[in-house]
Amino acid sequence: MRVAGLVSLPVLPLAWFVGLQEHPVWMPIAYLAYFLVVIAIPGTMFWRRLTGGTGWFAVDAVLGTAFGLAVEALVYPIGMLFSMPFAALLMPALAVGMIRALPRTPRAQRPTPWWATAGVMVAVGAAAAWFVRTGSQLIPLHGPAALRPNSDAPHNLAIAGELTHHFPPRLPYADGQWLTGHWAAYDHIASSHWITSIPLDVLTHRIVPFAWILLTVVGAAAVGMVLTGRAVAAPIAAGLTVAAGELTSWPWAVSDRVFSDGPFALGQLTNPPQAFSTVLLLPLIAVTALLLRRQPGRAPRAHVFRLLVAAAVLIAALALTKATTLPVYGAGLAAAWVYLTVRRGRLNLRGLLLGLGGAAAYVLTFFVVLRGTESSVLLDPGRTFDWLADRMGGGSAVAVIAAVVVIGWVMPAVGALLIRSRVRRDPLPAFLVVGLLAAVAAASLLYDEGGAQLFFVRTGFLYGVLLATWGLSSLERKQYWVAAVALLIGAAAIYWGRYRSPDSCTSTNCFGQGLAVALVIAVLGIGLFGLILRGSRRTWAVIAVAVLLGTTVSPTLVSVREFATPSLTEYESIAPGGIEAARFIRRNSGSNDRIATNVHCHKPSTTRCLAGSYWIAGYAERRVLVQGWAYRTRVDDTYPGKPQSDYWDQEKLRLNDEVFANPTRELLETLRTKYGVQWLLLDDRVTQPPKNLDRLTDLRFELGNVRVYQLYPPPPA
Repeated sequence: MRVAGLVSLPVLPLAWFVGLQEHPVWMPIAYLAYFLVVIAIPGTMFWRRLTGGTGWFAVDAVLGTAFGLAVEALVYPIGMLFSMPFAALLMPALAVGMIRALPRTPRAQRPTPWWATAGVMVAVGAAAAWFVRTGSQLIPLHGPAALRPNSDAPHNLAIAGELTHHFPPRLPYADGQWLTGHWAAYDHIASSHWITSIPLDVLTHRIVPFAWILLTVVGAAAVGMVLTGRAVAAPIAAGLTVAAGELTSWPWAVSDRVFSDGPFALGQLTNPPQAFSTVLLLPLIAVTALLLRRQPGRAPRAHVFRLLVAAAVLIAALALTKATTLPVYGAGLAAAWVYLTVRRGRLNLRGLLLGLGGAAAYVLTFFVVLRGTESSVLLDPGRTFDWLADRMGGGSAVAVIAAVVVIGWVMPAVGALLIRSRVRRDPLPAFLVVGLLAAVAAASLLYDEGGAQLFFVRTGFLYGVLLATWGLSSLERKQYWVAAVALLIGAAAIYWGRYRSPDSCTSTNCFGQGLAVALVIAVLGIGLFGLILRGSRRTWAVIAVAVLLGTTVSPTLVSVREFATPSLTEYESIAPGGIEAARFIRRNSGSNDRIATNVHCHKPSTTRCLAGSYWIAGYAERRVLVQGWAYRTRVDDTYPGKPQSDYWDQEKLRLNDEVFANPTRELLETLRTKYGVQWLLLDDRVTQPPKNLDRLTDLRFELGNVRVYQLYPPPPA
């Protein structure tokens, strides 16, 4: 039987190469070598020396790898401040130095059973299969389809290019203002690009998202083992991460990507900060468990201090990564701290220090990274459900939609009903339950035009998976076959509700019918299965909870069929020849060169101008004087007759556009000397090239609809 565990281990590297089979083989090899030598091995050394380890080497290796990413996210910007983009290569030396400087904390080691490893590898294989069929198809990299992306993919590429060449970062597509957004996720992309030479678009849209998806699957398995102390939690957590990838129970999740809240979703691929925050949150939950579970006075102060250092590194990295993660974590931590303080009758200093550290990191990020920028997320209770109702055409069914959505979000919390071990002494169940409820409350009470409030629920996904894992891991051995059958009943119920009830749903106000059908079938299944077994009260509880958890099964298989085509615009937002032109500028320019362009709207030659074009800054990896500026809004082209919003420097915009309409030597020299512009990129779909532009500049590149000109100093008098 142990042979099965050993045979399953190669599934992980095999899945890696299969998932990236569309690229030259040197790319996955180069990234994997970098990931192992610079991130995984040093990160594991950091993790084991700071935390003392969890008792399972496999768990330490997984959580240590995620910890290594957090260290890299902090090391890379420090290196860039001193013009050292290869600073991450110092991490192995730093890890060796820590090993020699800090004493080793002895801890009994436990082997990971073969069946636990094999179960996790099955989930890894499923994740790779999904990525090959669906995930890798959602953002085209080549061919005509690559010219029709929405605004998210070029925006991510532009930010990655900015972090690759500049720090502190500015808006690369509208140079002149500081980047007031979270950027730590792009540190890893930029560092990987410097060290491996893999093209930035391949890293941003393929290799790095796939690596983070796999790390999320194995990371959830590792944290499940830490929380429960049982190896059986590993395959359960990994399986739920894949199978319950969406905390939704309504039928429209199959056809609308907005409601995809797990790792197997378009949002996880087009939002690197969300994917990266998911990876970093897992070791932070594990460190929190190690800290809060230790009895006061029984652990050496030095060990507690090292645990706090590990937590501080993860909190700092998360504060720089995603704004929605730390509030959810803080809500759960507050509940755990109150529980421990009330139960023990004295202040719990460890929980208090964690909370203060998280609050300090959040405040510091607001003033230093975000520079005090006012958030677009507003307190507007219930507006989220109005927005969903409008999108679904059921404006009069807001109450039904709200109930359906909230039930789907909180359903995994029922797993807490099966948790038995150490509940009265362990604050972690309260931490997970309150964290999940806080995520749901935030998404329900806050509102943003771009749907940013939904990222709270996407953060809460982990809490729901871990609660369900903990509950199912608390069963006795003979109860697992009962739970397995009950899970299948729940999956069948939601399948029937999702895909069968719409056949009889003819009005726009029957949005709750799918969930109602699923719940009725689930209740009937619980009753019938329970009567057949005639079990104890505990058996009935196992059946009920497992059936309800089964209803959260993600339509992963259906998504392979429904979502295998990219989410593209009907028009070419990138000009034919534009990608090649931008890469020509990148090859022939310095990192501080600037580009001026006549491209501003996502859709060229239209009266509805969404100023959300970022592809030049992304593919050229250079700052653009004025390209797009609607970086907080999705593409919808609903602004007739004018741009979506006014640019903040109208004089600069006027000068930029005048160069492409009526260029003069004085205008070009002003661009070159005052704003540092060395290149002009013109899309003839927007404006035709002026006749005298060839005479005043040097035409360097021409392909498709794009021309590239280079500016030179005027000849001497």
